[in-house]
Amino acid sequence: MTFYPLKIAGLILGFLGMVGTIATTLLPQWRVSAFIGSNIVIFERIWEGLWMNCIQQARIRWQCKYYNSLLALPHDLEAARALMCVASALSLIALLVGIFSTKQARCTGSNEQVKAYLLGASGVLFILTGIIILIPVSWTANLIIKDFYNPAIHVGQKRELGAALFLGWTSSAVLLIGGSLLCTVCFCKRRIRRHRYSSPRSRVQYKPQHKNMMASNTSTSYV
Repeated sequence: MTFYPLKIAGLILGFLGMVGTIATTLLPQWRVSAFIGSNIVIFERIWEGLWMNCIQQARIRWQCKYYNSLLALPHDLEAARALMCVASALSLIALLVGIFSTKQARCTGSNEQVKAYLLGASGVLFILTGIIILIPVSWTANLIIKDFYNPAIHVGQKRELGAALFLGWTSSAVLLIGGSLLCTVCFCKRRIRRHRYSSPRSRVQYKPQHKNMMASNTSTSYV
């Protein structure tokens, strides 16, 4: 019961990280048009995401268009798509496994050892999801920064870091913290259980009883 608040906190953080992961995957604000130098016209803003690009004109009219062909996309965009889809699926699986490890879940029975293993598996999956999110988000940010300071690229083609990248970093941090909490609770539970079963008080000493029985048998045999 002592670790119950930590378990609930880890699951809540995992849920928030899962929502942030899905939102990061779907939002188009990965690359945002940069207004620098002579490109100071702000009547048109361009957003580029994993699935679509959007153009906002005069802060009123929106036009979004999905990418037509998967084969025509850059390799970094295809890899980011795949990794973010894997991260979204893993976060959902981790949350379901964590819910099954609670006491209210009846499908896993009342075996505390099984629930502890499920809790640890949920924490590991959350941590793995946070690491997977960091790869496409950080790689995209690195490419944006390189292109921004590249003098060979035209000013109108330069992009800035979008809000989806910052949401991805935040979701990754939340998932890592939540997964660490769940793994810590699982480790502490296993350690307490192991210490409980290996304590000297719980051991039944059969040797003295055996000696007393032998002594009583020998005493009765001589009578």
